[in-house]
Amino acid sequence: MHTMAVIQRSVWALLLWPSLLTVSMPLDCKEEQGSLSGCTSISQEKLLDRVIHHAELIYRVSEESCSLFEEMFLPFPLQLQSSQAGYACITKALPMPSSKSEIQQISDKWLLHSVLMLVQSWIEPLVYLQTTMDRYDHAPDMLLNKTKWVSDKLISLEQGVVVLIKKMLDEGMLATTYSEQGLFQSDVQPEMLESVMRDYTLLSCFKKDAHKMETFLKLLKCRQTDKYNCP
Repeated sequence: MHTMAVIQRSVWALLLWPSLLTVSMPLDCKEEQGSLSGCTSISQEKLLDRVIHHAELIYRVSEESCSLFEEMFLPFPLQLQSSQAGYACITKALPMPSSKSEIQQISDKWLLHSVLMLVQSWIEPLVYLQTTMDRYDHAPDMLLNKTKWVSDKLISLEQGVVVLIKKMLDEGMLATTYSEQGLFQSDVQPEMLESVMRDYTLLSCFKKDAHKMETFLKLLKCRQTDKYNCP
């Protein structure tokens, strides 16, 4: 019965996937020379809308990927174990606001820089996740495609946020690489069960951080339009 539910879910996902791709607005800021001038001609308001839309889609697809991975590779006892284990997310060390009051108090500058730090911290782990999932037996193409799609869109989101920082904060063009020594180590080759749990933890943590990105950007948008009535 569980297998049939997974199959039905995958079929619906396959039917809906093309429509998800078609509604995604382009956010490719880089030109052939590698500069980020492709987004500078877009107004600040429209660029922020596109960045928010990208963040929304990334969070939605991350939710779908996490659920599909859970159904395909984690029996219920392991799901329970993972929820109780308290695995630390790779971005735990980043200086992020953790409560609603803290989020409301940080400046526009720190909202944008927080999004940029989260985006850049996940680019390498998502590439690693693609390589590990390619080795899974019976991994559905839908899951692999979603992971690849999110990884690509995250790079586009990074480019858009960098240009947005230049437009809104007038700080000049920032470097587009954030690194923290030891933030993510991919040189260890775990056993299969450990690998599954590690990949599931990565997906779960990314889903949480993708939601943070979306929340921060929507708060920023709210501040631009109705500063005193933002949630």
